[in-house]
Amino acid sequence: MSLTNFIQSNVRKLDPGSFALVMATGIVSIDASQHGMPMLALVLFALNLAAYGVLALLSLLRVLQARNEMVHDFTSPARGAGFLTFVAASCVLAGQCLLVVYWPAWAIALTAVGAIGWVSLLYLLLLAVITGQRKPDFRRSINGGWLVAVVSTQSLAVALTLLVAHGGATPALGWLFAALCLYLVGAALYLILITLIFYRLLFLPLAASGFTPPYWINMGALAITTLAGALLVLHAPAQAPLGDLVPFVKGFTLFFWATATWWIPLLAILELWRHGLRHVRLRYEVDDWDIVFPLGMYTVGTHALGQALNLDLLQPVSDIGVYISLLAWLLVAAGAVRHWRSVFTS
Repeated sequence: MSLTNFIQSNVRKLDPGSFALVMATGIVSIDASQHGMPMLALVLFALNLAAYGVLALLSLLRVLQARNEMVHDFTSPARGAGFLTFVAASCVLAGQCLLVVYWPAWAIALTAVGAIGWVSLLYLLLLAVITGQRKPDFRRSINGGWLVAVVSTQSLAVALTLLVAHGGATPALGWLFAALCLYLVGAALYLILITLIFYRLLFLPLAASGFTPPYWINMGALAITTLAGALLVLHAPAQAPLGDLVPFVKGFTLFFWATATWWIPLLAILELWRHGLRHVRLRYEVDDWDIVFPLGMYTVGTHALGQALNLDLLQPVSDIGVYISLLAWLLVAAGAVRHWRSVFTS
């Protein structure tokens, strides 16, 4: 296959959730940076910067060359939420620009891109799905991928809080208030969406092939909510009157972390059921990054929560989690390289 044909084929078939690659690589990079692996964090940052640029270019080409397919994906209840990975990826990369390297101007620009994307994509998605006249049945339209709406919201809250903490957003009180509101909106969206997802899992038949990687966002959305809340606890007290709300945020954030922790064994058991008992073949798919991101985010969120609550007993969880998330990233990345190489040479 020629390079031109390869690009054209991938532009037309570009997965709406392809920016999950950037989300996963970015959070693992931050994770490595926090655990004393600066060179590895920088390598992952460089890879992530390149991946973000390539995916942004492919997305632009898709708008120009395959608009009908893109609109079809966007208006599909089962696939449309994947476009919000662009928002989360922009904000995670902004976080890297503050925590892995110190490029505040880039962090501000990426946060602005994420904010514009969040406002436009989220409301257009909801408008398209609500007003659509032909909708698939409930089983095919609801899945863990919908929780990217929560992840994108909380990623913007995290980016704004980090900008305030590093002096890149003034006035601090206004931006922290915006981050707090986004944190609460994300929490509300999670409680709404997880009710529907849990109903689908418990009371409707689920084939092993139907338990796809986006269901790991059930935990990942809680993990990034934990991070958003922990950062607010760490940076809001100096900004009265937001400091008065810190006890509420602490309790709410611990609630979300505990629930995220509860999800992990269940998701692991379901993966064993899917591949061990039902023998669904292990092969690379773009959605696999939806497993890596929650694992990395759980580690980063746990690390931040331990600092926010002065709970040293959480540190071993974070210290072990960094290696689990790195291993997951390596396995999925190896699968991706093998897949793309076979596609290009076929």
